[in-house]
Amino acid sequence: MKGLNYILLASVLGGVVACGPKSAREAEASSASADSIEVKATYRNPVIRISAPDPTAIRLADGTYYLYATEDIRNLPIFKSRNLVDWEEVGTAFTDATRPDFVDNNPEGKKAALWAPDIHFVKEKYLLTYSLAEWGNHWISTIGYAVADSPEGPFTPKGKIFNSRDVDVENSIDQFVYEEAGRYYILWGSFFGIYIMELEIADDLTITPKFDTKRQIAGNAYEGINLWKRDGYYYLFGSIGSCCEGEKSTYTTVVGRSRDLWGPYVNKAGERMLDNAHEVVVHKDDRFVGTGHNALLQLDDAGQTWMLYHAFELSNLGAQRQVLLDRVLWDDAGWPVINGQQPSHEAEAPEIR
Repeated sequence: MKGLNYILLASVLGGVVACGPKSAREAEASSASADSIEVKATYRNPVIRISAPDPTAIRLADGTYYLYATEDIRNLPIFKSRNLVDWEEVGTAFTDATRPDFVDNNPEGKKAALWAPDIHFVKEKYLLTYSLAEWGNHWISTIGYAVADSPEGPFTPKGKIFNSRDVDVENSIDQFVYEEAGRYYILWGSFFGIYIMELEIADDLTITPKFDTKRQIAGNAYEGINLWKRDGYYYLFGSIGSCCEGEKSTYTTVVGRSRDLWGPYVNKAGERMLDNAHEVVVHKDDRFVGTGHNALLQLDDAGQTWMLYHAFELSNLGAQRQVLLDRVLWDDAGWPVINGQQPSHEAEAPEIR
């Protein structure tokens, strides 16, 4: 990021959105705010030491980061940070009164849980998509959405985008919204193929899926996907293995890339993710296991790329899936990797001005 005074990192939608120059007073206030941020030389993982699985994150124009997670804290927890390292829990996306509870074709729909939120800034609103699903029942999977004027809510549910039966895809969860050139897309899926489809998003944020554009882009090894564009390549990040078995969890973050949004996504050898081929970004080590379901990458103020993801800490399994932070390095061929494919225990902190 080149400067908080004129760039909004719309983390989400795969790029930056230029803002107009600020007034002298606004610039001065912004500078004072930046000066008050604690600058850290190093940090230690985990950066969130309570269960906050499946993180998604966004950075605002003032430099503040917000993170949302699957509801191990009921109603989808919201965390806030100025430096990607120190996080404060500031509330939940929903209350029991506003909590969405619709699930089509399910007589026991209120047992469905809120999983895998995904946050974006769209048409001057905060758009939060989520999975409303029932563990073990692959056809009881609905992707819904909610909107708010503030990243801290309150979020107002707007209904469903689609469910598993609408698109004939089991386990239609773990959605990710992507924008390019004013067009919107949704990627989704969990171990029954990864798919992409175009969306129509109206000015009032009514979302209509274009079902005839649905296409499979990766095989049945993956879930928890998101997309990052860099130097002409689309990088499809995902997770393989088991997410939620404590010390036995095998979750691993992987990636493939393509010159075209619609694929094919391939590994270094040119083998397709449609055939479950990929490159490993980060896997377990002797301290952390289940290293997966990463948030969309974030940039610090030096232009360095960072990844938030969850893992179990073997010495603290009772904390469940905590949030880790690691810098993403890019090799000479443009492939992303983290710290020898292992989580950092202590590392150089992000550069935040």
